[in-house]
Amino acid sequence: MDIRKLQRAIVDGLEDVKAQDIRVFNTTHLTELFDRVVVASGNSNRQTKALASSVREKVKEAGGDIISTEGEDIGEWVLVDCGDAIVHILQPALRQYYNLEEIWGDKPVRVKLTATSPFAGAHASEPEDDEDEESAAPAAKATRKAPARKSPARKTSAK
Repeated sequence: MDIRKLQRAIVDGLEDVKAQDIRVFNTTHLTELFDRVVVASGNSNRQTKALASSVREKVKEAGGDIISTEGEDIGEWVLVDCGDAIVHILQPALRQYYNLEEIWGDKPVRVKLTATSPFAGAHASEPEDDEDEESAAPAAKATRKAPARKSPARKTSAK
C-alpha cells in the first residue's frame, strides 16, 4: 500500500473520532522498520480505544493490513501497527510525559487541515511533497515601523 494512502486512512480514522493534536512524522531516516509515526491524543480510555478501532477500520477499508494492536485493554496508550506506519494514541498526560515527538519528530510531514474538522490543531491530508519538509511556513521578515509622531500638545485657554 502506498504510504500516502495509508497515512490518509490513518488520519481519517483519527479525525472520525475527533482525535486531538494529530502529528505525522517521517521516520525513514531513523529506522527501516516503518516510514511514518503518527501521534494523537484521546481524552479518555473509551476515546483512545475508539480511535484505535476507527484507525483499524479505515486502514482495512483502504486495503491495508493491521499487524497488531497493543494497549487496548487499559486504553491510556494504544499502539496500532499498520506495517509502514505506527500509530500512537495517548491520553494527554502520558503524551506529555513520554514526549514521543522528541524521539520521532525531527522530520514532521507537512499536512493540511480537512475542511470538516472543527479542531484547528488537527493535522490531516497528504504531504505536499515527497521530501516532507520540516517547517510549515517560512519565518516572516521583521518590518521596522517608523515611530509614531506625537502631535504637539494644544493648549486651550479658558476665558
